[in-house]
Amino acid sequence: MFGKRQRIEIKNTEQIALMREAGVVVATTLETLRQAAVPGVTTADLDAIARRVIAEHNATPSFLGYHGFPAVICTSVNSAVVHGIPDDTVLRDGDLLSIDCGAIVQGWHGDAALTVPIGTVSDDVARLSEVTREAMWAGLRQARAGNRLSDIGHAIENVIRGAGSYGVVEEYVGHGIGSQMHMYPSVPNYGRPGEGPTLEVGMALAIEPMATLGSATVRVLDDEWTVATDDDSTAAHWEHTVAITADGPWVLTALEEIRL
Repeated sequence: MFGKRQRIEIKNTEQIALMREAGVVVATTLETLRQAAVPGVTTADLDAIARRVIAEHNATPSFLGYHGFPAVICTSVNSAVVHGIPDDTVLRDGDLLSIDCGAIVQGWHGDAALTVPIGTVSDDVARLSEVTREAMWAGLRQARAGNRLSDIGHAIENVIRGAGSYGVVEEYVGHGIGSQMHMYPSVPNYGRPGEGPTLEVGMALAIEPMATLGSATVRVLDDEWTVATDDDSTAAHWEHTVAITADGPWVLTALEEIRL
């Protein structure tokens, strides 16, 4: 997994500050979408809102046109794990919606995702989302200088496995981020601790666990983007961009100032 040696981009203080600006745009957009995601709204409606909010902040969407992706955000409903394309799908009471968003400020990226219950969801669906969120925070806390890359995935997997019989999606993982949205290294959401590159001040990572109520096996749908669970079980996805600083992990895509 970690055998190929590549250089991880190291950012200076000014570059991390620009990533924080992009992160605030992402956080603001996601909070606006969280409030707008109610029964009767379509995922295309949410995409239009995201496009407006990002433009109002003089930022550029990371996703629009990326390898041909046709929208500003990814909207993944119920059994869709990631990369869902906004369309005329109407959100209904009981749905679980994951929203992924990226923005660019002066060439520097922020990337985050959250999972939103639509109306009232079942207890097991609500718990799935909360466990996935808790796993993300466990991974973020490991993003500190001196740790190894696999310490992040190990912490994530421990939370999810320890909470019940959830599936941990392995085919899709976190990633380095900075002057590009997806950069080396990949950040798996599973594995043994103490492996891979040593984390250093100036690195930035997008940490994004994905968990399911059933099988962790996934497939790509006919639109060639949406990734869904093989058994149609519900999935959740949470993500933050984090910078590794001398003072510990700095979550760049939160509305509030969070240093762990």
